[in-house]
Amino acid sequence: QVQLVESGGGLVQPGGSLRLSCVASGSIGTIYAMGWYRQAPGKQRELVAGITSGGRINYPDSVKGRFTISRDNAKNTVYLQMDSLKPEDTAVYYCNADVRLRGGSSSRTYWGQGTQVTVSS
Repeated sequence: QVQLVESGGGLVQPGGSLRLSCVASGSIGTIYAMGWYRQAPGKQRELVAGITSGGRINYPDSVKGRFTISRDNAKNTVYLQMDSLKPEDTAVYYCNADVRLRGGSSSRTYWGQGTQVTVSS
């Protein structure tokens, strides 16, 4: 089995920064794409950033230029550096990863439990 655990959320003022981390553990064979999603009250879950095993990255326009995703393959970890935070960034942030289990032949998507990010003055 695979578990994803997020950390780094909290309360920050507008214009501030936070760095989120997500560590994958368990019966991991190969991790392909990793990413971050968020869900604000009353809204659908949306993609924040994604990164493939080869380092290809995509962001939506809402965070482009402010957020940076990166990964450390040796540590099975993905990061999200969030700068110039706005109140509209307030949401629960979820990590996900496409994982092939050790000894498995196909991949599936796993999700973390989420970490709260609140941007308020």
